[in-house]
Amino acid sequence: MSAVPSPPAPRRRRFGWPQRVFSQVLLMQLAIAAGVAVVATGLFLAPLSHQLDDQAMRRALAIAQSTAAQPQITADLLASRPSPDGPVQREAERVRRATGAEYVVVMDRRGVRWSHPDVRQIGKVVSTDPSDALAGENVMEIDSGTLGRSARGKVPLRDSGGAIVGAVSVGIEYDSVRARLLAAIPGLLAYAGGALAAGALAAYLISRRIHKQTRDLAFSDISALLAEREAMLHSIREGVVALDRTGRIRLLNDEAQRLLGVGPEASGRSLEEVLGTGRTTDVLAGRVSGTDLLTVRGHRVLVANRMPTDDGGAVATLRDRTELERLGRELDSTHGLIDALRAQDHEHANRLHTLLGLLELEMHDEAVEFVTEVVGVHRTTAEQVTEKVRDPLLAAMLVGKATVAAERAVALRISADSLLPDRLVDPRGLVTVVGNLVDNALDAAAGSPDASVEVMLRAEGRTVVLRVRDSGPGVATERREQIFTEGWSTKALPAHGKRGLGLALVRRFAERQGGHARVAAAPDGGAEFTVVLPEALDETDDSARDDAGATALHEEAR
Repeated sequence: MSAVPSPPAPRRRRFGWPQRVFSQVLLMQLAIAAGVAVVATGLFLAPLSHQLDDQAMRRALAIAQSTAAQPQITADLLASRPSPDGPVQREAERVRRATGAEYVVVMDRRGVRWSHPDVRQIGKVVSTDPSDALAGENVMEIDSGTLGRSARGKVPLRDSGGAIVGAVSVGIEYDSVRARLLAAIPGLLAYAGGALAAGALAAYLISRRIHKQTRDLAFSDISALLAEREAMLHSIREGVVALDRTGRIRLLNDEAQRLLGVGPEASGRSLEEVLGTGRTTDVLAGRVSGTDLLTVRGHRVLVANRMPTDDGGAVATLRDRTELERLGRELDSTHGLIDALRAQDHEHANRLHTLLGLLELEMHDEAVEFVTEVVGVHRTTAEQVTEKVRDPLLAAMLVGKATVAAERAVALRISADSLLPDRLVDPRGLVTVVGNLVDNALDAAAGSPDASVEVMLRAEGRTVVLRVRDSGPGVATERREQIFTEGWSTKALPAHGKRGLGLALVRRFAERQGGHARVAAAPDGGAEFTVVLPEALDETDDSARDDAGATALHEEAR
């Protein structure tokens, strides 16, 4: 027969520390309240015990002094002998019964008792040292004698001449002092219990509030949530900036530090102190309202959104749109190139139709003259540009812009005092600057009488000076700084999203190279934009390279 397995032993239930924040806080606060009540009671009882002892000793001393002040006791001490029924014993017992003292002992200079509640002790030497009292001092003490522990008062006994003839010792039963102390304890415990109850109620209310605020999570859960929050904030590819109600930075995740170009030491400091004044600070501080606000920080184009918090602070998010804006600008450039090609295609079609008509009418000499004139105009435009601007990228861009300008009935001219060698440190950056300014000038000049745009590019040492004039309505004085702000524009939105970055990027590009970008009124009306770019040219003066670049552009134009 197989053995029947025995049932498993019941597991012992372990009563550990509760996990809920509500329970932990309540228990801790109750323990603190109980501990405070116990300590307060003990601290109150300790001085009360000393106070009762002092009162008992002073009472014993007062009885001894009043007894020693009776001249009859001194006379009886000198005139009789110690006996249970002597006059000194009778008077001492009368004083003891009248005052409620435990004993009243009268002794002579040898320390022999003349009175005592226990008559068998009369005639014997006292059990405690009487030397201080016989030396003329008043004594208060807690001591033990033949009647047990008592609070004592001892004084010298003097004759009519002031000579010490003995001493009087009075004792107050110590048990009566202890009884008074024990009688006070219930009242103290009642007060302590009331304080403990009030503390328990306050602890419960506080724990309930914490329960609501923490949603009854355990401390371990809160710690885990904080760790997850930190990991999440520092891992996402979007900048997060948390601010308090005074505008100081409370938190910066890794992406926000990268986008803003600051370090962890920025936490706890104000936005103005960390970022300085500017649109980025205004957007993060909430001084600029709206959603998906554009701002430029260094070479980055950022999109910011801000959400206020219940405590008066705010949380701002930052997204990097640098690549998107670069693609948008490339798309705009592509659209410009397409417009230029479309204009050239339209112009060439008109010319071909004209040439075809001349040939069909057998006006061969006029056809040859027409072709020569058309080729000469195109070559002249290219030669004018490449003669003044030696950089291939910049010259090609200006030739294309000239075609677009002609299509929009705007005359695009290169200033006679322009001369830019092919030694640019950042030709693509300058192409972006010139392209933005020329596009804005064409938009402003189009439709105006005698519409024209003039571009001047000149090298002064290693510094490049750019000036773009237009015949448009110009820029009002109060807006001459505002137009360089990110997000400001008078144009309609392009297909790829936002406007208002072109002039802001122009100024940022100039400032990064130690220069500046400004706008003023042109001499003949309209606007005049001036950009100064120090250290924009290489130190090498390669004339051969300039000539080769110009020759290549001439050949390409042909």
